[in-house]
Amino acid sequence: MSRAAWPHELVAVFEQSVTAELSTLTTSGRPITTPTTPYLGAGGDTIDVSTGLTYPAKAERARRDPRVALLFADPVGPGMQRAPVVLVQGLATVRDSDLQANTDRYVALSARKLPDTVKGKPRTALRRMAWYYARIWIEVTPLHLWWWPGRDLDEPPRQWDAPDGTAAGLSDPAPPGGAPGPWMRPPRRWEPLAAGALGRLPLCDLTVVGANGFPLCVPVRRAELVEDGVSLTVGPGAPALEPGPACLTVHDHAERFTGQENHTLVGTLVTGEAGLRLRVDRALGDWSLAGGTLRMSLGFLSKGPTLRRRLLAEAARRGQSVPKVRFPDDSDAVQRGASASSSSAS
Repeated sequence: MSRAAWPHELVAVFEQSVTAELSTLTTSGRPITTPTTPYLGAGGDTIDVSTGLTYPAKAERARRDPRVALLFADPVGPGMQRAPVVLVQGLATVRDSDLQANTDRYVALSARKLPDTVKGKPRTALRRMAWYYARIWIEVTPLHLWWWPGRDLDEPPRQWDAPDGTAAGLSDPAPPGGAPGPWMRPPRRWEPLAAGALGRLPLCDLTVVGANGFPLCVPVRRAELVEDGVSLTVGPGAPALEPGPACLTVHDHAERFTGQENHTLVGTLVTGEAGLRLRVDRALGDWSLAGGTLRMSLGFLSKGPTLRRRLLAEAARRGQSVPKVRFPDDSDAVQRGASASSSSAS
């Protein structure tokens, strides 16, 4: 399968979107959804996202269970204000056998797609941030696509399915030893966080497990705090949402991605005469960067000491050196990351 096989009107969405919600499954089958930045795969048949080597939980979940989803529903990015909402269900391939190539690719691609993350920042300072730039890539081979004109899901979706026999590559072998635990402490109580986030942040997405066993993530029209959870309203064109383990992601991102605020509630979706309701168990820890420029910069850099320790451990677990942060124009040598950048942008 090649990129040309996908519906033509969706390729620009995949290429230009600044954010997409990645949904993976835990060992117990619970969906977890996290905003991330998508890139077209260099090979032409995948949509790729990355996660930090120092916080590899998304990648480890995708390696254990390759059934994942990507929701493109955020009006962030050039031309995205009128772009269709697209749900991708596909198979994940995790790449972490060459951390230096992974890091080169991320440095090149992210600087191009998110220029404000490096604008005005000294290269010497950025090169010391391997704790952030060192990456694991997750390549998603689409199997099923649904798309709607907008977030309201007012009408049934159009659909596309990959040809029979479409398969994804095998993930790189899992590293030995145990994966690191969570590095962000979750809030003690979910209610205050939910009350603030639902009243302030404009984007809200619900994820359940679909009838086909893949995560199924859709935009939420309205979310209201109730006694033991959150009452939810989705558009009439949404696919059937099965009761069971569920996740609610509430988030916002600046148009030029100078900051982010993401909050995730996990629990159980229940249905009844009152409609859909997420019975919340807890909130997950999150890495949000909100407020003014100085506050966001200090918040970002404050994570460095913790993540540097994890960087050393995760590189050693894979039997590799800590990757260097190298920019495509640092030398005359053509790096693989820069080559991937050119291929992906073509």
